[in-house]
Amino acid sequence: MARRPKAETQKMFGAAAVLIRNTTWKCGRIERLVIEYLQSHLRRNGQRWSRIKDMIQHFRLEGKQKSEFFDALKRLERRRIIRIEVSESDSPSNLL
Repeated sequence: MARRPKAETQKMFGAAAVLIRNTTWKCGRIERLVIEYLQSHLRRNGQRWSRIKDMIQHFRLEGKQKSEFFDALKRLERRRIIRIEVSESDSPSNLL
């Protein structure tokens, strides 16, 4: 596995993950955790999105786990289950 550039990692910390499809079909363990987190976030707060930084803190990820988490996010985005939105503001307005 190649090492991810620091700029890309920092950009991911400021991004938000938006739930598009509510499915876990053919998803791995980490992908299921991300989707379940976004589903519970939708039920509690009424928002389909959550900051990636908040998810990393919730799952207490460090080192290799964090890298696997980023890979899982990329796979979910490629399968169009989530969308990763990079925004400068704290609450993205176009995510609803």
